[in-house]
Amino acid sequence: MEDRIVSQEADVDEESFEYSLRPQSLDQYIGQQKIKENLQIFIEAAKMRQETLDHVLLYGPPGLGKTTLAAIIANEMGVNIRTTSGPAIERPGDLAAILTSLEPGDVLFIDEIHRLHRSIEEVLYPAMEDFCLDIVIGKGSTARSVRLDLPPFTLVGATTRVGLLTAPLRDRFGVLGRLEYYHENELSQIVTRTANILEIEIDESASIEIARRSRGTPRIANRLLKRVRDFAQVLKLDKITYELAVHALERLQVDKLGLDHIDHKLLLGIMEKFHGGPVGIDTISAMIGEESNTIEDVYEPYLLQIGFIKRTPRGRMVTDLVYKHFNMEVPKR
Repeated sequence: MEDRIVSQEADVDEESFEYSLRPQSLDQYIGQQKIKENLQIFIEAAKMRQETLDHVLLYGPPGLGKTTLAAIIANEMGVNIRTTSGPAIERPGDLAAILTSLEPGDVLFIDEIHRLHRSIEEVLYPAMEDFCLDIVIGKGSTARSVRLDLPPFTLVGATTRVGLLTAPLRDRFGVLGRLEYYHENELSQIVTRTANILEIEIDESASIEIARRSRGTPRIANRLLKRVRDFAQVLKLDKITYELAVHALERLQVDKLGLDHIDHKLLLGIMEKFHGGPVGIDTISAMIGEESNTIEDVYEPYLLQIGFIKRTPRGRMVTDLVYKHFNMEVPKR
């Protein structure tokens, strides 16, 4: 799969860039108002009782701010955060080493928690419930179980596939928060804030235009702003105007709805070669040269979200909205 500027996944080079943009408190965090308000209450109550915050599960599409929220929770609680991911914990001993190194009240953040191995989950259950570790020492008839006490801690789990979490693990989280796609005005505020951090001036109309093409995702909004800034720098402009933003985004092949050249290739292929569908996923895969699971997991979700395609028992079909978007006559079906 080729790199896409509208991809919701972060690449390695972006991690340090994103880190410099992250807000440090709930007051600075833009969007996700319901989750923010609830977390504010839960954090304040835990601090008043001088207890650790209940375990928190954050879920939703990539690029919406789950990692940022985890760091904010630790900051608001005034504790340290230890970050890892599900694939990085390969053995129960790895998890035991992380848990025993925590200080009282610390936050343990596990990204992609749905990818934890089942044997590791079994170690995590008593740690989350009773703050203890059950370790088996020895083998065979000489084996014995030893229970180690752990300091109270808060586990913050993040996942894009909440349906893959086992029920016993999901039930041990006291606070659940679903992150939704952002509204255009919220993304515009994020673009303006990022521009201030990057020390470049931006018109309100330009920030709205970048937000409109960001597919509801702050990560994409910041990435587009970064690229538009490159155009401004090379053209020796000290301000990002609406005209510059439109010019740069058109050069980047990102249209007014945030669709890129691959989305266009997929949609136009269904319209022009298969009269709008229905067409099977394997046929689409051969047509655009991508694996079928990549199409289902990466390309289709946004197109489904904006109502451009629909899944039927006979295959995929484009809707009338697609013809209007490309200024084409809607065919009689």
